[in-house]
Amino acid sequence: MSTVQNAGKDKPVAAHPEIDLVKERAEILRRYRGLLRAIKGERTAEENRMIRKAFNIAVEAHKEQRRKSGEPYIYHPIAVARICAEEIGLGATSVVAALLHDTVEDTDLTLDDVKDLFGPTVATIIDGLTKISGLQFGTDSIQAENFRKVLLTLAQDVRVILVKLADRLHNMRTLDSMARDKQLKIASETLFLYAPLAHRLGLYNIKTELEDLSLKFKEPAVYNEISLKLKKGEAVRKRFISRFILPIKQALDREGLAYEIKGRPKSVHSIYNKMLKKHVTFEEVYDVFAIRIILDTRAELEKADCWKVYSVVTDYYQPNPDRLRDWISIPKANGYESLHTTVMSPGGRWVEVQIRSKRMDEVAEMGLAAHYRYKDEGDHASALDAWLNRIREVLDDPSTNALDFVNDFKLNLFSDEIVVFTPQGDMRSLPAGATALDFAFDIHSHVGRQCIGAKVNHKLVPLSQPLRSGDQIEIITSKKQQPKEDWLNYVATAKARHKIKQALRDQKKKLAVVGREAVQRQLRKWGAKIDAANVNLLIAYFRATSAMDLYYQVARGKHVLEDIGDGGTGQVVQVKNGRLVLPKVKHAPDERTLEEVVAEIRGDKNSALLIGDDLQKIDYNLSPCCNPIAGDDVFGFITLNEGIKIHRVNCPNAVQLMSNFAYRIVKARWKGKDSVEFLAGLRFSGIDDVGLVNKITTIISHEHNVNMRAISFESHDGIFEGKVKAYVHDTDHLNALMEKLKRVRGVRIVERVDH
Repeated sequence: MSTVQNAGKDKPVAAHPEIDLVKERAEILRRYRGLLRAIKGERTAEENRMIRKAFNIAVEAHKEQRRKSGEPYIYHPIAVARICAEEIGLGATSVVAALLHDTVEDTDLTLDDVKDLFGPTVATIIDGLTKISGLQFGTDSIQAENFRKVLLTLAQDVRVILVKLADRLHNMRTLDSMARDKQLKIASETLFLYAPLAHRLGLYNIKTELEDLSLKFKEPAVYNEISLKLKKGEAVRKRFISRFILPIKQALDREGLAYEIKGRPKSVHSIYNKMLKKHVTFEEVYDVFAIRIILDTRAELEKADCWKVYSVVTDYYQPNPDRLRDWISIPKANGYESLHTTVMSPGGRWVEVQIRSKRMDEVAEMGLAAHYRYKDEGDHASALDAWLNRIREVLDDPSTNALDFVNDFKLNLFSDEIVVFTPQGDMRSLPAGATALDFAFDIHSHVGRQCIGAKVNHKLVPLSQPLRSGDQIEIITSKKQQPKEDWLNYVATAKARHKIKQALRDQKKKLAVVGREAVQRQLRKWGAKIDAANVNLLIAYFRATSAMDLYYQVARGKHVLEDIGDGGTGQVVQVKNGRLVLPKVKHAPDERTLEEVVAEIRGDKNSALLIGDDLQKIDYNLSPCCNPIAGDDVFGFITLNEGIKIHRVNCPNAVQLMSNFAYRIVKARWKGKDSVEFLAGLRFSGIDDVGLVNKITTIISHEHNVNMRAISFESHDGIFEGKVKAYVHDTDHLNALMEKLKRVRGVRIVERVDH
């Protein structure tokens, strides 16, 4: 079994002789019975028989395998099946597929066996879940190919994605037993694709847990600090919530409404995100928790009753008008419906209040599975169906490269949406950041291709103009217009990118026909045969990627056939028996493949790249996007032409690099860097005070023997902001300096900045 194939999960290992197999069998049966209890709704005798059969086959197929933790491997498929049933609300078919999801990849069972035993539906789901095996390093990302395969199967059965999410959730829950580099890779993939996917499918709880677990393994110190602070404040929070909801409860009882009120803290990941985005401390994140009011009401009264509750809440507490979100009138694309408002409590704290019906709450918690349960009661699933259709449009074109495909697909996972209108008043949903050109392609691909301009709210605007909710857009077209390469910089939707790339490929094909004729003409002129062998010689000479690329570049004038051999070498094109003999062309000396470079750098499988004194042979740079310093948790990324770039694990680009190019990542650790100084940036702010600048500069330059490279201060209405770039030895040196600065009177925030 190849290492690539098992990169995403534990590898089967042999059983230990001292293991009590009787105890284990009893535990396997106990877990299986727990799974059966977790499956919701009535099951037919046939479904029970299928589940039992799948369980027996999975136990037999995985009997020799164990997880990294030493547990029997069968625990994993049972856990995945239980998540499908209990936390996503899927039925018997998905449970069967979950129990068997690793058998085709890891055991002797084939896809045809599954089809014969359980039918084509289960086989389709398992095929989508089976990773591409036998692939070695390629120019593309193996993980992107795996994502692509799973997403392509979405066009046939959406349960593939749901079982895949359950599989990923269980892998994240049991990630402790994996090596640190595997933890980073898997956590990054999860943040990059699986958490946004769970969000898009409306699986709020799973999305939250995936994000929190990713943060736990990527930045354990940050995760533990925020978790500890949330735990410490729990008792105070409960007292505050009970005081806050008392008058609301009394008013709702008077109105005769059936309701339930919950108070829940925000997830660790969302609190951390807010701290990063707004440059605030944990204590300054004002909506650390939200109050949720869930109404038990009839479908036709949902909207009116939710607004009635909103009226009650705002009678007692002053709302923030900028923080009202009405997703009842216009649900999100993943079907999420709720009314959100942020109100001021008597203690001077902002509190987020979410108001929704029982049905809306189930859809928000269980996502897609709940959607289709409620489908007959109205058009609640139409937004989600429209999204799935948009995805399928992108999936229709198998010719795109896997990495582009995944990045384009990610564009469709944006959670924020805007609502815009056609000149006739028809409503269209687009991702936030979409432009007039996106809107044109959303109307129709012909409208997009022929778009020459747009009017937004009756004013002429550039095609690159980002749209805002409520805009009315009119597209101006011309039959002479053709899509251009720079249009790709203007669009934010996968559909538009896909259609533009398709049009550019069509243009390229037309140009390639002209180039092919030119190549054939020149071959005749030289008296050479017009065949694949001669064309391949020209491809190698010009280092083109394919025959089509050669023809295209010839048509564009980049490759000039007549110039071959006229480079002052005295060599010319010769023809022997109709075969071309081309002059030698000098290429760069190092023609090794990326795989060979990776293998040389990696050396011993378990060793880490040492950054420091021992590194004479390998060219490495500290990446400017995150400016790592000694002591930071780092990894090496092998670039195509700039050697190794050292990044911090929490670098903004780390998630994308680790998820798409895991095979180019090398472990890295610091060694012997005491005598070297690194440039680090600090930002601080607080209340302006006499002599403050002097105190700060004294601490930096004298007390810590730090060399400053740049320093700047700004003061606005009594608030100062300062930035300093200074040379430090390592993270301990930097942290000690930050602690000293925090003690200066008037300084409120001190934080490290990457740039």
